[in-house]
Amino acid sequence: MVVSVMVLLGCLGLCVYTYVGYPVLLQLLGSLGRRRRAQSPPREWPLVSITIPVHNEAEVIASTLERILEVDYPVERRQILVVSDASSDQTDDIVSRFAPRGVELLRLPERRGKTTAENVARAHLRGDIIVNTDASVRIHPQALKALVTRFADPTVGVASGRDVSVTHGDPRANAGESAYVGYEMWVRDLETRVSGIVGASGCLYAVRAELHRQAVPGDLSRDFGAALLARRRGLRAVSVPEAVCFVPRGASLRQEYRRKVRTMARGLRTLWALRALLNPLRYGLFAWMLWSHKLCRWLVPWAALVALGAVGTLAPDTPWTRVVLGATVGVVALAGVGWWWPTKQRRGIPGMFALPAYAVSGNIAALHAWLLAVSGVGTAVWEPTRRETTAETA
Repeated sequence: MVVSVMVLLGCLGLCVYTYVGYPVLLQLLGSLGRRRRAQSPPREWPLVSITIPVHNEAEVIASTLERILEVDYPVERRQILVVSDASSDQTDDIVSRFAPRGVELLRLPERRGKTTAENVARAHLRGDIIVNTDASVRIHPQALKALVTRFADPTVGVASGRDVSVTHGDPRANAGESAYVGYEMWVRDLETRVSGIVGASGCLYAVRAELHRQAVPGDLSRDFGAALLARRRGLRAVSVPEAVCFVPRGASLRQEYRRKVRTMARGLRTLWALRALLNPLRYGLFAWMLWSHKLCRWLVPWAALVALGAVGTLAPDTPWTRVVLGATVGVVALAGVGWWWPTKQRRGIPGMFALPAYAVSGNIAALHAWLLAVSGVGTAVWEPTRRETTAETA
């Protein structure tokens, strides 16, 4: 019984530390550090290359390019390159129509995955700063200048945008995703104040060209890897609150589940490939942040399973553990209702079901991702997340 209690407390301690203790410690460390002065815009804006990897994005690519062309940045100082990963719909034809306005198209003859497409595109990029974004998101007109301004600090190697979860319909739609995105952006702001973030936003981030030139294996995540590679060279990755990127919420929990499995499996492989950065003797504070933000968070689902096992062994003799088991069953039941809620309900999933469903499905996705990462099942070729379109941009 004593062993079960100790195991239970250890598992619960990991969960509480990961989502509560870690941000609290970041706040304390940030309050002790010296405030960094805001960077002034450069006298001459550097040449930037904006890359958009796509696969079968005919429904959204025209509006995406229109928005990017409207971004406040000198036209003569930007390159826009769409990298088509062997799209089989009308994507390439639509992009070609933007050629007179300076949009370039690079088509891969066969589908090889997002990271490989980005690797191939490196030889075609002319900018001093490389900006990576996604076809399904909307960039605030001032976001690009906000990102580029941060590179006036010579210690910055990567600048990441602020994701804002938006919806075209009812704001309750996939409310769990909105809450999680807000929490994640808050943690990144705290990390930036302390030392620097441990992973950039795949929806919008900028990186110095010399860092971007390094090839990344196709099964790894370039946005996560960019922050790690920057740190390995003694540079920081930072979150830029002013660089807003509007991210439409996923159309369903099932779609979000598939995205999370793919993202976390690639993240686990990236962390393993760059595992030397977990060494606190060499990387100090950053190693602690990497352990806390990434690895501990990915271990939480395993800790939850072990904790439930410990509660199960204690339940026959301890009344409070039976209450815990009952509450767990209740949360899972609410999550089940949220998971099976009709995907075509225009009203979205009610909040009492949405949050448990998002939390439970996210943790199950992490378990699934571990199995993929360990088994060696490929995740290089991606199916882009078909998010709902939205007119919200400010």
